[in-house]
Amino acid sequence: MSETLGLRPWMTAPATAAVLDALEAAGGADCARFVGGCVRNSLIGQPISDIDIATRLTPDEVTRALDAAGLRAVPTGVEHGTVTALSGGKPFEVTTLRRDVSTDGRRAVVAFTDDWAEDAQRRDFTLNSLYARRDGTLYDPTGHGIADARAGRIVFVGEAEQRVREDFLRILRFFRFFAWYGAGPADAAALAACEDLRGHLKALSAERVSKELLKLLAAPDPRASVALMARAGVLGEVMPAPIDLARFEGLVAIEEDQLFETEPLLRLAALLPDDQVGAVKFAEALRLSNADRDRLAAALAPSPALKSWMSPREIRRMVYRLGAQPFRDRAKLAWARANRTATTPQWRGMIALGEGWSPPAFPLTGEDVIAAGAPKGPIVGQVLREVEDWWVDHDFLDDKMSTIEKLKSVVQGMAF
Repeated sequence: MSETLGLRPWMTAPATAAVLDALEAAGGADCARFVGGCVRNSLIGQPISDIDIATRLTPDEVTRALDAAGLRAVPTGVEHGTVTALSGGKPFEVTTLRRDVSTDGRRAVVAFTDDWAEDAQRRDFTLNSLYARRDGTLYDPTGHGIADARAGRIVFVGEAEQRVREDFLRILRFFRFFAWYGAGPADAAALAACEDLRGHLKALSAERVSKELLKLLAAPDPRASVALMARAGVLGEVMPAPIDLARFEGLVAIEEDQLFETEPLLRLAALLPDDQVGAVKFAEALRLSNADRDRLAAALAPSPALKSWMSPREIRRMVYRLGAQPFRDRAKLAWARANRTATTPQWRGMIALGEGWSPPAFPLTGEDVIAAGAPKGPIVGQVLREVEDWWVDHDFLDDKMSTIEKLKSVVQGMAF
């Protein structure tokens, strides 16, 4: 008897049914099946995000079928057989069954086929080469996908080296899937292929590498996978030395123990050296957004140093000077490096205070400085900075008159 997923809510939802109805109206029953992550995750009891569909229909036939059903078709990757169907406000990737004609490690030329098994042979891992009919019946062309998914085995379809040579990004995908779904020792053949061919990662676009790396770091607990990457020499191909595995592992442990939100970018920062200039260069090389670049740089500033025994007054001063996000990031990184259970309450309290305190606005302006007798020009900013430093040192004194008196004394003591 064939294995089945049963009828899951995501399979029978109106938006999903509308896409399948449209395809089957053009190609007949069983011309389209669910494939990949939605099937794998349903099988092993993990949440479903994207719903991908494989079909015997060509991209042109898919587009006509969707149009005929009143659904929008977006040609997101027609040269590789992919059309995105929009149904009920949700996207569904619909890809024609295909086989590789040629590959160069970065891109492939494909030909369309109507053979499900042939389509499975060009996929990366056995657990991703699973198909399901709309009634939930599973189809496992490799004969190992169901068992590997349940056992947490990340195994390449066919020869591991051949699969990697077809697309060198599969090296990072191997470690990403191991982080998310792996259990037990890594597959020896897969690991050997990734280690032997790791030098080819430099041929990939920065965008593909950064996207895959951040997906890997978003796994609930990627420590074992990242350590495996380091031992295989793969991590060193995509990150600058020295790599701080200890701080990274400490950060993941803190997140897990303290129920902090998983933050892939901060985990990336934990692996990097404490070098702002280097962090900026790395972020730009990976084509990260300006916001992500700036966050990495702020998190890895060498000073001022954060300590677990800082007083509430010192913490407020740091939050004001650094900003709430950089303070929180740097506190977590400092905590991860210290990795001392005895100081956990102090670090936890420090972060809580930083998150719960809203810095007040400095009560003076340039007009106040001029009204106190200072001439217009650069001296106004100099006076403001001096008075602001005094105001911060006095723990953000909530007394504008006292601050104005300080302003007057500073102005009177300067020679213009």
